[in-house]
Amino acid sequence: MAMDDRKQRVLEAIVALYTQGGEPVGSGLLCQYFDMAVSSATLRNEMAALTKLGLLEQPHTSAGRVPSAKGYRYYLDNLMRPAPGLSARQKTEIDRIFAGLDYEPERLAAGAAKALADYSGYMVAATTPRADDLCIAHYEVVQVGRCTAAVLAVTSAGGVRTRVARLDTDLTAEDAALLAGVLNRGLTFVAPADLTGAVLANLAAELGGRGNDLYPVLNAAAALLRQAAQARTYPQGLQYLMRWPELTGLLPRVLELFTDDERAGRLITPRTGRTTVLLGEDLQRPLPGLCFMSKRYLAGGGLTGAIALLGPTRMPFEQLVPVLDYFALKLGECMAGKAQEDPQ
Repeated sequence: MAMDDRKQRVLEAIVALYTQGGEPVGSGLLCQYFDMAVSSATLRNEMAALTKLGLLEQPHTSAGRVPSAKGYRYYLDNLMRPAPGLSARQKTEIDRIFAGLDYEPERLAAGAAKALADYSGYMVAATTPRADDLCIAHYEVVQVGRCTAAVLAVTSAGGVRTRVARLDTDLTAEDAALLAGVLNRGLTFVAPADLTGAVLANLAAELGGRGNDLYPVLNAAAALLRQAAQARTYPQGLQYLMRWPELTGLLPRVLELFTDDERAGRLITPRTGRTTVLLGEDLQRPLPGLCFMSKRYLAGGGLTGAIALLGPTRMPFEQLVPVLDYFALKLGECMAGKAQEDPQ
């Protein structure tokens, strides 16, 4: 059975009506949608055909139809027509939002995700920029206790990461300065793949007689270097998922998805530069009724990240695409601006 023009228009109409009301669509409502230009009998036949094709589902024997996961996929791939770009007023409003955000990459990703969640009314997740050659551009070592040091690392993308090291002996201000010098000479602009035990042993030798005592600080700096190329993922607006009855049972699973930055980043990062929609049914452990609308952003210097909307499958995709696209554009511009400001 082929998908002719009328079947496509019926599927498109059912997606639109189900998005608006959240209730199964019957032939009577569908007839009103087409201004009575098509009879109820004809529409019932087309709905039955679409159901046989697996594009519609009938939740109850006497109810109307709702799009199936296969139906949504067909609609997204073949029928969806995103709304025109945002108005000048909308862009100005979003520009003002970004003007008030902290441009440190981690805070910027989290702030942009929260702003989009509040703006759209859907859950949002955003990653920090990443690239395979991301490295540490600068280290600082700060004495925070008699035997404790905080190691601060500034990545080549402008991000700041911190790790605390505890020593078995006292740490002095002179030790902290010595460590910072050794780390900036030996571990900046080094690819994580090039970090070996021999490299750390050479750095310990530069510390002379204090090498063994101060080794935990070197280990902390090495751990920060290994993490440098890993993007962080910031979920915001989980409360917005609670608005949708069909998703309330999925909230624990959604939270679990974001306990691992690397896994979450892979999940929301599209394979292409286009805005893409991943249905929950497509996951290895399916989450029926959930979907991820994702967009990459370009942060300059080969760095990329992603920002995604999470909501029910009946999200108004057409209206949300230009909003997500503009947030991704602004996030990339702000990330790139930060990278240009930071000294390399």
